[in-house]
Amino acid sequence: MGVNKRINKEIQNMMRDNDLMRNQFCIELVNDSNEHLIGKILGVPDTPFQRGVFRIDITIPNKYPFKPPVCKFLTKIWHPNISSATGAICLDILKDQWAAAMTIESVLKSLQSFLSSPEPSDPQDAVVANQYTTDRAMYNMTAKYWTYCYAMSEDSRKNYDTNDFRVFQEKIERVRGATKGGSHERALTALSCNHWDVDKALKSWSNH
Repeated sequence: MGVNKRINKEIQNMMRDNDLMRNQFCIELVNDSNEHLIGKILGVPDTPFQRGVFRIDITIPNKYPFKPPVCKFLTKIWHPNISSATGAICLDILKDQWAAAMTIESVLKSLQSFLSSPEPSDPQDAVVANQYTTDRAMYNMTAKYWTYCYAMSEDSRKNYDTNDFRVFQEKIERVRGATKGGSHERALTALSCNHWDVDKALKSWSNH
């Protein structure tokens, strides 16, 4: 079975019940192409990612299913095995543990499960992995705030209790003020990468 027939069959099967809220995942085609998809997964309940919707860019290679799809997170996320800067993913089934029997659906399910079971010993983002292993509470709160900022809809944020984030938000405003109006995203990244130490965040800012 050629790549087009194989991926067409997978897409047809998924489109029969392509409901994000019911299935925890869904797909959409990019420009009606069967070789470029956007996957969406829901954050797992009782994790820092709950209530988030995470978008994943999926490119189907010519040798699929004998080669894995090329995937990266489009939604910014704080996770040891996903680059906080580029969305690159370090997951074995997308590399040497891929098998031709796997499907796009199984990839999306694996990625959703992966959110709640990081592998800090084999990180994609060393800074996040270090925080995960040395200060789990800080990691959980940072990941939760990134989910709030980047993975939630405006309606979801309206109904969210942000009291837990008050200290984070105050520090972000301090950094933005000190940098004369630096962006929220850059301030958030600088603070997250420096364990929410304002002085270290500002130093890293000036070094870039």
